[in-house]
Amino acid sequence: MADLYSKLGVKRGADEAEIKKAYRKLAKELHPDRNQDNPKAAERFAEVTAAYDLLSDRDKRAQYDRGEIDEQGNPRGPFGFGGRGGAGGFHPGAGPGGASFEFGDGSDFGDIFEGIFGRSRGGGAGPGAGRRGFGGFGTQGGSRPVKGADVSYRLAVPFEDAAALKPQRITLANGKTIDVKLPNGVESGTQMRLAGQGEDGPGGKGDAIVTVDVRPHRFFRRDEDDVRLDLPVAIDEAVMGAKVKVPTVDGAVMLAIPKGTSSGKTLRLKGKGFHRKDGSRGDQLVTVMIDIPANDAELEAFVETWPGKGQRNPRANLGV
Repeated sequence: MADLYSKLGVKRGADEAEIKKAYRKLAKELHPDRNQDNPKAAERFAEVTAAYDLLSDRDKRAQYDRGEIDEQGNPRGPFGFGGRGGAGGFHPGAGPGGASFEFGDGSDFGDIFEGIFGRSRGGGAGPGAGRRGFGGFGTQGGSRPVKGADVSYRLAVPFEDAAALKPQRITLANGKTIDVKLPNGVESGTQMRLAGQGEDGPGGKGDAIVTVDVRPHRFFRRDEDDVRLDLPVAIDEAVMGAKVKVPTVDGAVMLAIPKGTSSGKTLRLKGKGFHRKDGSRGDQLVTVMIDIPANDAELEAFVETWPGKGQRNPRANLGV
């Protein structure tokens, strides 16, 4: 199986920013909405998203780098164990989900497994406190009961909802429907943990891990924390100036087009972008695109007789 770093096209020592940048690039290229006739692209999208999900989690990435978990986030077996007989070996048990193990000589392998798999979340301070045994069982003698398994979900979020942080509704595997609040700084790949919404276990329920997938928009584009929009305007609006209605992620607003505006000029709507992690918001950057009607005889006649025709070279600053 391919290494997670190679799936994202980064080196093993890449920092968080490099990993995020690589994922964003691949996610844009491989997103199913852009590759509806290419099922292989959808498979690659799922692979790179799963790789990013694991590598963007500091704890899981550290476990993966140490060889404690595999590319799916599952624990790797301790080296040297795995025989089907003899003292000290362990065998697949018949417990719920087939995840239990039986130890041949009753030895306490807690310290071995703790060194390989680490302590559980919120581990205690004393010997044996907070340990998780291999396969989901606690160590012998006063161990803390283990929580149930976490359950993963993917949540497709409309572009405008992600920018405006509108609550999203998700249906869990048990049929329960809940509303979740999107966090500041949300983007594709952001993970949210819903406590107690996972599977049952001796120590209580596990959690639900929700990975966000921000859907592309038909005319909005994200640029870091800003939203970009190409806005068509009529030639008279550009020449004479006008107030026009402009869509934003929060709804339509009025925007003043200055007199004599050229195509390519960018106007700024403050606070109409994505929410940053500190709670502030980016802006909406509106690029004016003058829309000239085709085959307009009156406009052509006007330009033909316009006194300023041919008296100005708009490409002079290009040296031509």
